[in-house]
Amino acid sequence: MIENGTGLFTIGQLARGSGLSVRTIRYWSDEGVLHPVTRSAGGYRLYDAESVARLELIRTLRELGLGLDHVRRVLAGETTVAEVAAAHVAALDTQIRALKVTRAVLSTVARRGSTAEEMTLMNRLARLSAAERGRIIDDFMEETFGGLDTADPDIRTRLRFGLADLPEDPTPEQVDAWVELAEMLQDPGFRARMRQTVEFNAADRGPDVPAGTFLWFMSRLVQLAGEALREGVDPASPAAEEVLAGLLGDADRAVLLERVTSAAHAEMARFRELAALVRGVEPLSAHTEEFAWVVAALRARVAG
Repeated sequence: MIENGTGLFTIGQLARGSGLSVRTIRYWSDEGVLHPVTRSAGGYRLYDAESVARLELIRTLRELGLGLDHVRRVLAGETTVAEVAAAHVAALDTQIRALKVTRAVLSTVARRGSTAEEMTLMNRLARLSAAERGRIIDDFMEETFGGLDTADPDIRTRLRFGLADLPEDPTPEQVDAWVELAEMLQDPGFRARMRQTVEFNAADRGPDVPAGTFLWFMSRLVQLAGEALREGVDPASPAAEEVLAGLLGDADRAVLLERVTSAAHAEMARFRELAALVRGVEPLSAHTEEFAWVVAALRARVAG
């Protein structure tokens, strides 16, 4: 506990006492399943003895395969030992579901034949439990958003919602999409690109900017670019500057070019496509042509 005799613990002390990583505890705190009781004068989150017990239960539930949303619901209603036991039953049900997913994946690959590529796919998926797949997503979210408290919360919500686990009876397309998506989530280069995009948002977002503003801005930018494309507006023309000025005002075009280029990268579009395929929904348009027009228009202003 900290030296002032309050009986409170820092995240680092919780990590040393529990054997969990600081990153994991911070992420669980960011996601609202482990609440600090107060903050130190230096702004560090502090936890009490009840937090230690709560942390141990969170770990148990996570190790048994519960997702964070399920853990959050369990903790919200935790009042008796019987309820905790019921939570463990629910966790076992989750483990059974994970086994069903593994069986379905192996059956899918087996039906497709036994080429070397498919055998590799079978091996990689068979080694990933539901908890391990969850940890891949958790680590990616922490790497992307950790410490960026001013980033638009709607970005985090939409991103986390889009990252789903495999269904109980996945199609071959969902299996392939999950493998590629998992590789992307663990790729340092892609993580760095996603982090940079969120850092840009956090740096640009003032304290009075409401949640969802960034998503509205990008949607409006795509709409205006689409209209310009349909009207045949040359990105280097004065008419293009009118389109940009209508949304961007007199903002620095070089800075905006950097922001839009980051958000419109081809990897981002592929990421969204894969996430939709895993969820079994139609991928949303990447608006490749619209973003290309905006980038070209901004580059014409920066070069000029």
